[in-house]
Amino acid sequence: MFLSEFNIQLVLEKYLMGIEKDPSSKTFRSAPSGQEQGDFFVPGLYDIATKDNRGVMDVAVFRLSKKDKRANDVMIHHLPDGYVRITSGPDGMASIWDYDIILMGISYLTEAMNKYRSGLGEKPGRIFSPQVSDILKFCRQSDGGRQYEAVESALRRLKQTSLEIVRGEKKIRGGRTIRETTGSGLINDYKTISYEDTGRVMAVEIELPNWLYSAVVESENPEVLTVHPDYFLLKPGLGRFLYRLARVAAGKNEAKWSFRLIYERSGSQGTFKRCSYELREFVKRNDLPEYDLHEESGRDGPLLIMRYRLEKHHSSLGS
Repeated sequence: MFLSEFNIQLVLEKYLMGIEKDPSSKTFRSAPSGQEQGDFFVPGLYDIATKDNRGVMDVAVFRLSKKDKRANDVMIHHLPDGYVRITSGPDGMASIWDYDIILMGISYLTEAMNKYRSGLGEKPGRIFSPQVSDILKFCRQSDGGRQYEAVESALRRLKQTSLEIVRGEKKIRGGRTIRETTGSGLINDYKTISYEDTGRVMAVEIELPNWLYSAVVESENPEVLTVHPDYFLLKPGLGRFLYRLARVAAGKNEAKWSFRLIYERSGSQGTFKRCSYELREFVKRNDLPEYDLHEESGRDGPLLIMRYRLEKHHSSLGS
């Protein structure tokens, strides 16, 4: 698999989550009432990076829009040494919110491997069997209404969304060049268990893909990259993408990306003008978890400065 060339960065970090958001916030939704999540771990966003620090965390391998399902669609991100191709099925492309289930799978594997390496548990397999209520709590979603059906729909889209990576031309003996193409689904398979009388889904069984399992379970020395718990409360898809980008590009320091490149890597189907407007709105509010955002003029257009915030996240916590 292609991840043999990648460096996977994972960590689990435990947070209490009983903080309510300002209901008028354009960036955050309110946390479900009474949800502390004291027994759950927030997953580490992982950086699938090549040796030259390029990977798929700084491209959208999912759609950022809730409205546009992008069924039977193709999204291509061109990179300096290849491209990433995302293909969706008849039920739509997996969304950045659907991807929270992948993050929970990463959390499950990492915690299980920590126990295994400490002699406190068995080596985990690729089958992940959470209760739906656990998925909702983990993702800071309310436990009610149509949320159970939403989980099943998300699994369907994750299975139907495939990822193909074409990377680096390599010269072989005789002067000829070759390229490597690898493909995989976001999940391999799934099964749901529901009540016959109501149809309410109570548990799911997810077969995690080989690339994810190999990266977490077989990685000898993974580096850490945590995600703030408020990531799950971010309402705009672009806001979630910006946070992921900041984590991998800026880390604990600073990074500069052009508005144009952010627009291209986000996979947005809107106009560049609209994307630029939304980026400037994020700069004005400046309430992204952990990072301050600033605009700067560049030689080829505006730049977004993402700078790690040393002080505690302040904008939406009421402190």
